[in-house]
Amino acid sequence: MQLPPEDRTLSPYTGYTRAHWEAAADSLLAAVEPYATEDRALYHFPGDRQSWTGRLSDGLEGYARTFLLAALRPDGTTLQQYAEGLAAGVSGVWPRVEDRRQPLVEAASIAFALRLTRESLWDRLDDGVRQRAAAWLGDALTAEAWPCNWELFPVTVAGFLESVGYEPEACRKAVDRGLTRIEQWYVGDGWYTDGDGRKFDYYNGWAMHLYPVLHAWLARDERLLDLYGGRLSRHLQDYARLFGADGAPMHQGRSLTYRFATTAPLWLGALTDHTPLPPGETRRLASGALKYFLDRGAVDSHGLLTLGWHGPDPAVLQGYSGPASPYWASKGFLGLLLPADHEVWTAVEEPALSERADTLTSLAAPNWLLQSTVSDGVVRLHNHGSEDVRYDPYYTRLAYSTVTTPVPSYDNSLILDGDPSRTEIEPLGVGEDWAASRHTAAGGARVTSVVLARGSAEVRAFLVTGAAPGTPVRVTGWAPGDGVRTELLPAVALDGELTGATGDGDTLFVALARLTGEADAVPLGESVTVRALEEGELTVAWSEGPELRVRLDGSGVGVIPVD
Repeated sequence: MQLPPEDRTLSPYTGYTRAHWEAAADSLLAAVEPYATEDRALYHFPGDRQSWTGRLSDGLEGYARTFLLAALRPDGTTLQQYAEGLAAGVSGVWPRVEDRRQPLVEAASIAFALRLTRESLWDRLDDGVRQRAAAWLGDALTAEAWPCNWELFPVTVAGFLESVGYEPEACRKAVDRGLTRIEQWYVGDGWYTDGDGRKFDYYNGWAMHLYPVLHAWLARDERLLDLYGGRLSRHLQDYARLFGADGAPMHQGRSLTYRFATTAPLWLGALTDHTPLPPGETRRLASGALKYFLDRGAVDSHGLLTLGWHGPDPAVLQGYSGPASPYWASKGFLGLLLPADHEVWTAVEEPALSERADTLTSLAAPNWLLQSTVSDGVVRLHNHGSEDVRYDPYYTRLAYSTVTTPVPSYDNSLILDGDPSRTEIEPLGVGEDWAASRHTAAGGARVTSVVLARGSAEVRAFLVTGAAPGTPVRVTGWAPGDGVRTELLPAVALDGELTGATGDGDTLFVALARLTGEADAVPLGESVTVRALEEGELTVAWSEGPELRVRLDGSGVGVIPVD
């Protein structure tokens, strides 16, 4: 990908400017053009990968997601090509929009793109094409969505159709239905869970906030914009802390192949004037993420986005991931809706939070503790509240970071009797420097966990209840990562291999952990001292900080300073 020279005056941290975003968008659009079918209704990218919805649906996905990028970077010739594809697609090529089927997802991208390009594309179509397109999209108004972020796809379609006068009553019903349904998943402080349970991930930003805020903004509905924009602004206070100094977003959750779609909520806040972030920080975070992925093989030799995180990586894919799935990243170009003279493009970049100081940030809604160190720019997420319906390594591990990825050998886990399961996670609260939870482990045993952090060091304590005496226990730490080193030391009831066994009753295990890119860090064993007291109690004394008394029992976890 050919990009302009870096501008380290305007953008001292990334070198990227609006010109880089424009060039990246142009390059991505040019690269996909050869893979359009003759009628331009489908885009079939090379490779053997096929999603579980099949080749036809995958081809529609290729059209829809790249059309969204074209709408954010409008060009007369390119839009004419997508207009031709639309005319062919709604004339019998595309699969119908049906209950809980992938075309419902893609209909939302098409509707959003049409809304952005109404004057230059939609209004110039023949009446017959418009009628057929509205009818195809109209099936989304009554299609049943999966009970998660999918509830917002009919909302997005309805917003466009109502704006062009198509079945306004049905459109309003679809909007009201979708917005009402997501209310049950709003847990406060700017956070949604993606459906029932506690599924916290990037769908907060690139779906649960994105679609309602865009709907309100495009509809000029000030009441809704105040509501959803306020939630977005609060979310961004936390969200901005999930990016490392190298630009990497936190490696947690599903659909990670969407990569720099992680920048969408950052741009959305600036676009709608609902952000707590200075313009220079918004662009620094967004450009940092774009640069991070482009520098690490996200685009192949054909100029196409690959299925993976850096380069191709099947470990981050799901069954619904098709050849065109990575183009959900088109949402990351939302900033191009802002004019070139907007301050988000003209302000000098400001440092990310991970570049300013060591910080510990407790997030009560997801029950996470974020641990960031300025010496290496690494951000760590201690997870004591997120869980998927399956045992998913991208949701249920004890910790994630911006420089590591979950591995099959079960990093960041307590393994009981050879079983790493961590299900039925029950949040037990967060504090200034700690987070705690309880979960079900092998054989129905319950494990109460707490992590305490300072700098790059961590104390991880586990109280195992209900396991048979002599049940083997193993504690694991961070997986290896480029440019960082990992440490894991036994502290209580563990041997040098970080293994132990349960006793006759509740048994406490404690380990010290660290993930750091700092070459001359103080030895981990010298940075903190742990002493076990009565059953389920210990003291944690930081060498350059306070001494704390920690209690783990059936009622929960308590952390208090020692006088």
